[in-house]
Amino acid sequence: MWRAVIPIFCLLLMLASPSCSVVARRLSQKVCPISEEALRHPQLPKGALEVVRALKKQAWERALGGQEAARPYVRARLVALPERLLVPKGSLPRADADLARRVARDTWRGLDALTDRENGLPVDNVHFNGASPADARVGDYTSASNIGLHLISIVAARDLHLISSSAATAKVRRILDTLEQLETYHGFFFNFYDTTSLERTSNLISFVDSSWLTAGLMVARISFPELYEPCTKLIAQTDYSFFYDGRTQRISHGYYIKPGERSPFDYGMLYTEARLGTLIAIGKGDVPEDPWFEMRRTFPAACRWQPEAPQGVRMKPVSGHEVVAGYFEWGGVRYVPSWGGSMFEALMPTLLLDEMRYAPKSLGANDRAHALMQQRYAAEVLGYPVWGISSSATPAGNSYSEYGVRVLGAHGYGAGAVAPYAAALSLSAAPEAAMANLRALADRYDIYGEYGFYDAVDPRSGTVAHKYLALDQSMLFIAVANYLDGATIQKRFASDPIMQRALPMIADEDFFD
Repeated sequence: MWRAVIPIFCLLLMLASPSCSVVARRLSQKVCPISEEALRHPQLPKGALEVVRALKKQAWERALGGQEAARPYVRARLVALPERLLVPKGSLPRADADLARRVARDTWRGLDALTDRENGLPVDNVHFNGASPADARVGDYTSASNIGLHLISIVAARDLHLISSSAATAKVRRILDTLEQLETYHGFFFNFYDTTSLERTSNLISFVDSSWLTAGLMVARISFPELYEPCTKLIAQTDYSFFYDGRTQRISHGYYIKPGERSPFDYGMLYTEARLGTLIAIGKGDVPEDPWFEMRRTFPAACRWQPEAPQGVRMKPVSGHEVVAGYFEWGGVRYVPSWGGSMFEALMPTLLLDEMRYAPKSLGANDRAHALMQQRYAAEVLGYPVWGISSSATPAGNSYSEYGVRVLGAHGYGAGAVAPYAAALSLSAAPEAAMANLRALADRYDIYGEYGFYDAVDPRSGTVAHKYLALDQSMLFIAVANYLDGATIQKRFASDPIMQRALPMIADEDFFD
């Protein structure tokens, strides 16, 4: 379970300062709220990472002769495996729209196939580390985010006529039935569950992962009126004030039921994937507007660990609130940084949130800047022929790593793999460049299989991570669906009552005035 130790929230572990007073926050132009020591040695509560054993799963494996002996039975629980690992180079369509339709079709086939045939949940990852698909190693666990994005993917598949409306409804209903069987805490789902036994395998209730599940339920209830009631019941049982700290006016990364404490870290930067969950929490009425405006646009110049010197750092009034404003500039492009400079932090929320429409002078403008900077940095600094640097499977080995464009992050991850899903996320901000990049990836590398693009490639060596990760494949598929079908998923999400209440709040800010 290699990915289970790196839930999404950990990728942003140091987004926020330790708790501080209002006075200290108002002095933020001169004082760095995060020391270099804190960056190097973050401290979680004692026992927070304690292993949660799936006892029923272990007993099932023992009855089959042990974990290795049980692997064929785990594979057999999948709906299907591909018949071949790669499609011939040059066999993909050349026209953008035709290529996008082919990618959507193949990616959906994989998303549908790599699910547990008994409960409908997506498995976290499948690794093809041999010459035959039959040798695949299955990461038979899943996360709240995986489930949320899988629900959205089912809606997108229906909208693209890849499955019938009745089949889509049945798939969503099956997942809702499975969710009813899972252990929860204060109405929230745990971060990981075993997909064979349905036991939880984590002590963490993650804010951002919980919010992606809520987002999936929101899209599902808008798309399937007959399922509105059960989806709404699951949405209503989550009260996001559980994560809110009224003293700091911020939202915590999560809560550990062992040792029974909130994470000591808050979401303190706006331009990360946590912004979507923050809007959901506000739109539900669970928390006030404060967390949105309390999150920083950048850190002060006193934080010398930043890759760029921030400009225009000041307190600025926005919609009746005071925000810590500021931006970076590189190569003549102004932008508000994410934490690590990865594409998923920057653009994952745009799968659902049409930032070009609802926040054109702030988030929308920043989305375009990040897409452009990813292209320029890959070509001009790294010498890569393709772009889209984001956290992904490691091309060499069987792990998962944080990658990013260093100058795009306040902290900044190191460069490494290029991920097709990251390129697809740019379809909303730079559609022509994104499609050209996806075509280049397929033409240059052994990265396209029967179920679509594999997770990542190292452009320096050409080594490909021949893995399908449920979260990354879902992001890629939803992005392509929005591109092909007039932003249908964004429109459905915006029409939900929760977002109708939250969207007016983000309209007025200008990051660069």
